[in-house]
Amino acid sequence: MPLKIIHSDITKLHVDAIVNAANSSLLGGGGVDGAIHRVAGPELVEECRILGGCKTGQAKITKGYRLPAKYIIHTVGPVWRGGKNNEEKLLKDCYKNSLALAKEYNCESIAFPLISAGAFGYPKDKAIETAVTVIGDFLLDNEMTVYLVIYDKTEFVLPKELLSSITQYIDDKYMEEYLLEPEDGLARIYELEESYREAPDMLSKEVPAPVRKSRRRLEDVVKNLDETFSQMLLRLIDEKGMTYAETYRRANVDRRLFSKIKNDVEYKPSKNTVIAFAIALRLNLDETKDLLQKAGFALSRSNKFDIIIEYFIEEGNYNIFEINEALFAFDQELLGV
Repeated sequence: MPLKIIHSDITKLHVDAIVNAANSSLLGGGGVDGAIHRVAGPELVEECRILGGCKTGQAKITKGYRLPAKYIIHTVGPVWRGGKNNEEKLLKDCYKNSLALAKEYNCESIAFPLISAGAFGYPKDKAIETAVTVIGDFLLDNEMTVYLVIYDKTEFVLPKELLSSITQYIDDKYMEEYLLEPEDGLARIYELEESYREAPDMLSKEVPAPVRKSRRRLEDVVKNLDETFSQMLLRLIDEKGMTYAETYRRANVDRRLFSKIKNDVEYKPSKNTVIAFAIALRLNLDETKDLLQKAGFALSRSNKFDIIIEYFIEEGNYNIFEINEALFAFDQELLGV
């Protein structure tokens, strides 16, 4: 099941459980904690009194009361004190223990806020990295839909080095595309300059050298000309020695969607789905283009989404959850969800 990063109000989500970034008393507070208590109603406080508080990194569960969610999982995140007081482990424990409770209560869906990234002062880029890493690891072995809810888009910050590299890569590829068509390209270049003017330092850093890619063999291309997308996907899974479950989980794709693809030789996927499977199978750029072509798609140097995907493939980074972090930061559609 997928991890979905969304911009929303967690108190309005119709999921089995939402996670409350609570204080240790569990009796309500500010931010997400206060909002959840206000919507859930006074019955929530009464149940929380019985729980007797919660230690940092631990999690406890209550009913959802007036919320659309059936349950509320309360967890206490660490206060940031410079990173040398076990903050990272405690934050990981918040996500791990919350997910364990959701699994124990047979939840099929759960929504998290960005724990500790508000008043507790945890650096937003580090908080996001921890959330995505722990949730992603969980989803590789479990069936659950997990939402990471961003209430305020300013909460979502990529690490500066990654943001710099992707921004420069996008800029370079746009330049390459529009140097061939100067009239249209000039307007795009001016647009990019305006977009990045607020962070000029982000454009000046050196871009890491791309990973050398292996090329597909001509005989392999010719041999498989008559394959449909579904047939090619199943063949690639077999060639990579991967299981079906491993593949759709790494693609951040729902099991039911994969079942449709597997059982329908003429299935017509979306471009998003094709790329998600290319990432799951760790295809190089040529192989990715071949898989896209089977479904009637291509990568374009004038499309920001496509350029970001190309960046990660050339860097040899096939972590779909990290790729989705970057896509979300650049206001692009996420993979696999």
